[in-house]
Amino acid sequence: MPRMTRADLMGRLLAFVARMITGAQGHWKGCAPEAVQRIYFANHQSHLDWVLIWAALPGELRAHTRPIAAKDYWTASPFRHWLTREVFHAVYVNRTRTDDQDPLEPLVQALAAGDSLVIFPEGTRSLKGDPMPFKSGLFHLAEQFPQVQLVPAWIDNVQRVMPKGEVVPVPILCTVTFGPPLARQDGEDKRDFLVRARQAVLALRPRVL
Repeated sequence: MPRMTRADLMGRLLAFVARMITGAQGHWKGCAPEAVQRIYFANHQSHLDWVLIWAALPGELRAHTRPIAAKDYWTASPFRHWLTREVFHAVYVNRTRTDDQDPLEPLVQALAAGDSLVIFPEGTRSLKGDPMPFKSGLFHLAEQFPQVQLVPAWIDNVQRVMPKGEVVPVPILCTVTFGPPLARQDGEDKRDFLVRARQAVLALRPRVL
């Protein structure tokens, strides 16, 4: 058995802590946690969103599922850089770039290498409950990689774990609900696809009794 590295041990510790604080319960409705290449796309309410999705995945899927991380923030200190690079294997994106830089290039490279991704098509956090309109990146990735499954997910309650302005998480039961894969339809334009993708995420929201 290969010897575990510091990154492996940290990954197990973080998954345990995330589950202890939030429960990190994953509900699979319409698809199973299989070792196939996927883009998981979800609503975005907290900095903990991608950690929660990562912790909800079975251990064997985590090594090949990479979150998107803002390069300027997550490489600002040696520890953050090590954590996102070695533990989460994050794909770094630049929030500020020149006109000739393609913001999707790092994601395209990761998908071309066979990795799965966790993305938030809104592009920023929404504090209003419903996700904001999706930006075009998901459409272009679906167009370039039609063989990759697009799996919608709804993250519930995570905004209460780390309220805006707080630095200490509050133990709250959270869930991630994964829905059936979404496929781009023949001839479907960007606007219609993005509306349908957003609706697929919204359809997974727990009903309030």
